[in-house]
Amino acid sequence: MRRSEVHAAESVACLNRALNQLKDIWEEIGIPEDQRLQRTDVVKKHIKGLLDMMIAEEDSLRKRLMSSIESCRKELDVLCTELQLSPFEEDEGRTMLQLEKDIRSRLEVMMKQKSQRVKELKTLYKQDRELCDIMCSVPFCIDLDSVPSLEQLDSYHSYPNDLTKEKDRRHGEFVGIRRQIILCMEELDQLPDTSFERDVVCEDEEAFCLSSDNITALQLLLGQLEDRKTENELVCSSYRTKIQTEPESSVSLRALNCTFWPQVFQFYHRLYCLCPISTCLDGDVNTY
Repeated sequence: MRRSEVHAAESVACLNRALNQLKDIWEEIGIPEDQRLQRTDVVKKHIKGLLDMMIAEEDSLRKRLMSSIESCRKELDVLCTELQLSPFEEDEGRTMLQLEKDIRSRLEVMMKQKSQRVKELKTLYKQDRELCDIMCSVPFCIDLDSVPSLEQLDSYHSYPNDLTKEKDRRHGEFVGIRRQIILCMEELDQLPDTSFERDVVCEDEEAFCLSSDNITALQLLLGQLEDRKTENELVCSSYRTKIQTEPESSVSLRALNCTFWPQVFQFYHRLYCLCPISTCLDGDVNTY
């Protein structure tokens, strides 16, 4: 027998003893039967009122538990759907208090999972937008209005990771090409002409848009500068050879017709305009 049942039996026995004591007192006093009935009725009403009040309180507790269980079940079903998890299975044979505790504990765990996923999703969304702004690429399709599954979070993680690697690769390529472009412009004694060239040479490295089109344009610009540099070097070499071979003719440079001097200075003037390499020929002019 349960302890509560033992206590209930003791309560009934206590009530019976109290009624018997009252009966003995009434008999000893000599209270008439009709008054005994009245007094017994008062006792009964008093006890019944107390018991009814206790029953109402306990029944109210039962209803609150039932309402809480039903509310938690609904919230749990919604969370299972949002988190794309299997429905919560209740253990059989659980009392209302145990069931309410189990469901509430499970609900707290799943609400924490939802909060963590939403927070992680917002962080990934922010990273994706920042990377896309830097690389001028199309943002990844992330739905902020729904809770992502674990598989979706994994796929969302992989995209920013790949984008970060691509950004680092492009930035390294940009820094290398930019350095070569600056060197070529210095050797060609050339200043940036277009807005794109000014962005490349003058702007901060971190402010440059690392789009695939810009990287292609960088490669094209470097190729043009290198072609111009090669062309100038070839012209310089041909002029140097021509100047060095002319004095070796049978007639010395001083004996040549004076019409040759304008050609010589024209050569040097073109060399000076083409590249700084012409400065190395100043010594040759002085010897003549």
